Amino acid sequence: MKKYVLDLRVVAVERLHERYVLLKLTHESALPPMLPGQFVEVRVDHSPTTFLRRPISVNFVDVERNELWLLVATIGAGTRQLAQLSVGDILNCVLPLGNSFTMPESREKRILLVGGGVGVAPLLYFGQQIHIRGGEPTFLLGARSENDLLLLDEFQKYGRVFVTTEDGTAGEKGFVTQHSLLQNERFDQISTCGPKPMMVAVARYARKANIMCEASLENMMACGLGACLCCVEKTTEGNLCVCKEGPVFNINRLLWQI
Repeated sequence: MKKYVLDLRVVAVERLHERYVLLKLTHESALPPMLPGQFVEVRVDHSPTTFLRRPISVNFVDVERNELWLLVATIGAGTRQLAQLSVGDILNCVLPLGNSFTMPESREKRILLVGGGVGVAPLLYFGQQIHIRGGEPTFLLGARSENDLLLLDEFQKYGRVFVTTEDGTAGEKGFVTQHSLLQNERFDQISTCGPKPMMVAVARYARKANIMCEASLENMMACGLGACLCCVEKTTEGNLCVCKEGPVFNINRLLWQI
């Protein structure tokens, strides 16, 4: 897909949690086509310690409003600066980057989307795209506590939503791979994004159950174009740049100990 460098205007800044901010961006022209699982590289201005762009997953694309949503976890100086943006500010973005999740072959396929923490971000857009094609995805979302669950109202628009929290304040207590859903239902395809230990556990479950599974990796990325080599992942095909060959990989291509 063709890549663009665009100055996007902030139309909304929604503080979802003390650590999470939802940015809604638009452009004077129609936004370029974007696929579920792709990401953007954003330039962080006014942060003297932030020299490189920050990769952020495409959370959602509202075609009618011509909006791109980015869910930002405020972890370091760069993302904390992004959280200080105001309506009307400009955010320079390179987009769209990377590959995408595999769309189900038919609406009858039972699709499970598993996310943890800010890793839920790309699953919203994927779920919406499955929904508009006549499918009904199932979301399994994990967080530390009830306060860390993000955008549940949005997910519920497009499919069934199941939740786990580590402290038991919402949904079932424990990790996503311990949810009773996985014992009670069978799925044809699984897509996952979140902390690596969670994705490895999901991959282990999928392989044992012989279910096709894709994982969206969150390796550190700087250029987004495969030039800087800081996001390299060991695979069955050798060392690959996650930003260019990924971020979505079939688990059978990864050399994870599962």
